[in-house]
Amino acid sequence: MKNIIYTIAGIILLQSCSGDNAKKEPKLEGKIERDQIAVTTKIPGKIQKILVEVGESVHKGDTLIVLELPEVDAKSIQAEGALAAAQAQYEMAVKGATDGQLKQLHAKVDGLKEQFDFAQKSLDRMNNLLKDSLIAQQKYDEVYAKYQGAKNQYLAAQAELADVQHGARIEQQRMALGQKERALGAVDEVKVAGKERYILAPQDMTVENINLQVGELALAGYSLVSGYINDATFFRVTIPESKVKEFTKGQEKILTVPYLDNREIKAKVETIKPLSSYANISTAYPDFEEQETLFEIHLKPVDKQESKDLLTKATFLVKQN
Repeated sequence: MKNIIYTIAGIILLQSCSGDNAKKEPKLEGKIERDQIAVTTKIPGKIQKILVEVGESVHKGDTLIVLELPEVDAKSIQAEGALAAAQAQYEMAVKGATDGQLKQLHAKVDGLKEQFDFAQKSLDRMNNLLKDSLIAQQKYDEVYAKYQGAKNQYLAAQAELADVQHGARIEQQRMALGQKERALGAVDEVKVAGKERYILAPQDMTVENINLQVGELALAGYSLVSGYINDATFFRVTIPESKVKEFTKGQEKILTVPYLDNREIKAKVETIKPLSSYANISTAYPDFEEQETLFEIHLKPVDKQESKDLLTKATFLVKQN
């Protein structure tokens, strides 16, 4: 009878020890993570509107915040005025003189043409008289000098009229064109700055923090909205050196998510790197020797769509073989 009692007690003790050992078997537990992103502004301005809320999922190109930029509006007016002035300068350089100036130049050319014709007739008469020795050489030379003066004035007026009809010098036209292009560049610059009043989502993301409120000043480069990239889910688990042999780069693992009734997700080992600080441990109940090095394992989901709606920082378990 005593032997039977001792046998039963031994079996119960053995089952108790095996149960304790099963309970003590460590679980590889990690956290679901996503790459973070910060949305900043290029130019300073006041927060005019906030169009999103914390926890909201937004798509690439959605407007998150609208800024108030009064300085940009003022510069836009200045740039438009400078462009209008440069355009007028360029058109004037290409066109040349006005209609009134052209009339004056035509009248000048016509008047000098009459004087030149008269000087030509006078010179012809003096030439005949000189041949008949009816006038002195001095008198002929005086008329000839007047003829040359009238001719040169007439030719100069014709050249002046031709320049005006063909516009300003090519160098002046190029200079005016350069001023116009510079003004166009200023207008484009202001338009680009004007678009910066709308802070857009650079990727599909979930808003985690909104760092400023309406009316506050947003400085250039300051993070206005921060969050997680929806399509950048990964799984992070911390393991001791003794278990690193169970993971190889490219290997597929089965993960279970407790808060989704242990739904299974396939993931592939992407990186294995040593940890330099115990503060980075992701396992809730680490079981390792004090002298062991810790390693951080990053796993990427095989099916991105399957992990798209997982909660960031939620716990997962690595299914043991």
